[in-house]
Amino acid sequence: MNEIGEAVLEQHRDYTGAKVGMWLFLLSEILLFGGLFILYSAYRYRYPVEFHQASREMEVFLGTINTLILQTSALIMTLAVLAIRKGNRRLTAYLLAGTIALGAVFLGIKVSEWLTHIEQGIYPQSPVLLARTKGEVLFFGLYYTMTGLHGLHVLIGICVLLVMLIFLLRGKFSPSRFVPVENSGLYWHLVDIIWIFLYPLFYLIT
Repeated sequence: MNEIGEAVLEQHRDYTGAKVGMWLFLLSEILLFGGLFILYSAYRYRYPVEFHQASREMEVFLGTINTLILQTSALIMTLAVLAIRKGNRRLTAYLLAGTIALGAVFLGIKVSEWLTHIEQGIYPQSPVLLARTKGEVLFFGLYYTMTGLHGLHVLIGICVLLVMLIFLLRGKFSPSRFVPVENSGLYWHLVDIIWIFLYPLFYLIT
């Protein structure tokens, strides 16, 4: 009876509590970025011309490449979850490593974009930026805030996936215990979805 009770408790924790907790966390993240998207929309409505002019200084090519990279990483993460559910730990390890690598490439490209803008004197409170119109100042302020917050989430996601990979290599996961990997995948998909909104807002304004 004790073994059965422990099994039931473990199943409840993994498949109910863990999933509900993860969805609540994702909801809080959606509310956070949702507020920023509303703020962006309000300022864009007020300064449409200035936002369009400022967006022309974005590296559309790099933004597009990063979008493809993050989309690919989300697909690989989905395959990793499917692999662990089927008990293929070796394939799961490769797929997790691939997701981590693509996430790191995404961050590297994003950092290079920020550094390029900083070298041009375009960063919050810089003399070059403050000399521009208020709409452009607001655009770049939102750009650094929202892409910076997203970049932080990508970094956190990479760290979480590294932990998942280490646990996997230590034999912690199996077809009957895969919820941590699945929850990590949900978080990574959130990161991907947020970028899908950020990409057109900052790179493709018409």
